[in-house]
Amino acid sequence: MDIQKIKDRLNQLQQTSTVSNSFWKPQPGKTQIRMVPYKFNKDNPFIELYFHYSMGDNKTHLSPISFGRPDPINEFAAKLKSTGDRDEWIQGRKLEPKMRTFVPIVARGQEHEGIKFWGFGKTVYQELLGFIADPDYGDIADPITGRDIVVERQTPAEAGNQYGKTTIRVKPNQIPLTEDKDVLKKMFDGQVDIKEIYTEPTYEELKEVLKNYLNPDSSDDNLPEASQASTTTSTASNTTSVSDVDDAFDQLFNN
Repeated sequence: MDIQKIKDRLNQLQQTSTVSNSFWKPQPGKTQIRMVPYKFNKDNPFIELYFHYSMGDNKTHLSPISFGRPDPINEFAAKLKSTGDRDEWIQGRKLEPKMRTFVPIVARGQEHEGIKFWGFGKTVYQELLGFIADPDYGDIADPITGRDIVVERQTPAEAGNQYGKTTIRVKPNQIPLTEDKDVLKKMFDGQVDIKEIYTEPTYEELKEVLKNYLNPDSSDDNLPEASQASTTTSTASNTTSVSDVDDAFDQLFNN
């Protein structure tokens, strides 16, 4: 028996469990939650991360641009968009990483599960920022004077579209996160740094992902030039259209 392989597999399973337990996803219907300050950036609870998806391997890949580092897939997308060719611009747009915003929250009625991360798309993000920018609401994440949020998740059948729909409503009353100071301290002490949950791939790893996506049958280690994209990116023609990318990405994380 290869003990090291057993240990590696155990570690993978434990990491998967940790990731699953660290995130909250809205279920069909209405759920009341509370945003809370982020322990690792108390000035801003929102964490913007960028991901690649639909790369032909049924995975999402965290883009290093989330942390200001170079990303070969994004670089190639930029080359495609700069050629002046409309089809290559569309393919470049599809290859660009898409932003997903996360915020730490507590689900009402499930406070014993602690603080988890809720991830959402651009529409919900803008709505939350709008409430916070409104002087009548202000810092809705404040543990003492903040406000709860009602999150409603509609299924595709209920929303009448392919992806479903998530809407929010900020409650008007200001209420504390909890009346128990010990519980509050335990919640914040137990917060996890989201950067420890999502593993950042190396430049070379993403380069390999791109190579396999563009030409899965090729053994050539060199990436194709942007001018060759009309043939090498043929696999992208079956992916979600540009106008539906944001909705598709939201659906991917909510499943």
